[in-house]
Amino acid sequence: MNGYNFTDRVRKVLQISREEAARLHHAYVGTEHILLGLIREGEGVAVAVLTNLNADLEEIRQKVEETAKKEKVAAAGPDLPYTSRAKKVLELAMSEARELNHWYVGTEHLLLGLLREEKGIAAQVLTDAGVTLERARAETLRLLRSERPGHVPPDLPYTAAARGSLELARQEARDVGAASLGPELLLLGALRVIQTAAPGSAAAALAALLSGAGVTPERVREVIARDGGK
Repeated sequence: MNGYNFTDRVRKVLQISREEAARLHHAYVGTEHILLGLIREGEGVAVAVLTNLNADLEEIRQKVEETAKKEKVAAAGPDLPYTSRAKKVLELAMSEARELNHWYVGTEHLLLGLLREEKGIAAQVLTDAGVTLERARAETLRLLRSERPGHVPPDLPYTAAARGSLELARQEARDVGAASLGPELLLLGALRVIQTAAPGSAAAALAALLSGAGVTPERVREVIARDGGK
């Protein structure tokens, strides 16, 4: 969405959110389910922020479930839609990431998005628990500053090029009958990707540098074939 990468942890939270919505027999994914997903996932900066602000996660979970009552009949279908408020939360999470000059959307941005949305069940429950947007943002910044300079999330998202590189490495592995992905196959996948990079990009410059040194996909394949893929 809008060029922003959700971390693997955020993707997991959103998957859990759908599971929570289904568990409560709701036909939608709302802000309350996203908050339940954050709590159930149990790790990441967002949970650290809540814990440091002395929020009782179990109490918050119970309050959310009391407010968002379970329906009697289960909702049909696995692809539950996001409510307009839940969509707004995702947009606000990306906005928070931009304002913090982060190129990824982590659980911390998701938490700030929930609070910034203001009107959903999640924001109401969090505010009642003493977790305001201002306090959460300040604690988030404090935690990120306590990390090493140039904070990088522990669950780094893959770019489209990196995902393509991995898929090409798997393809090369199948072609040679390899039972696993070794560094030589990963290198081969990466070489194939950077050879198609846009002219003038860093990847294109790297491809030219490696090619000039004789490191080409063809040469790497020769080495793999010679050594039996070991």
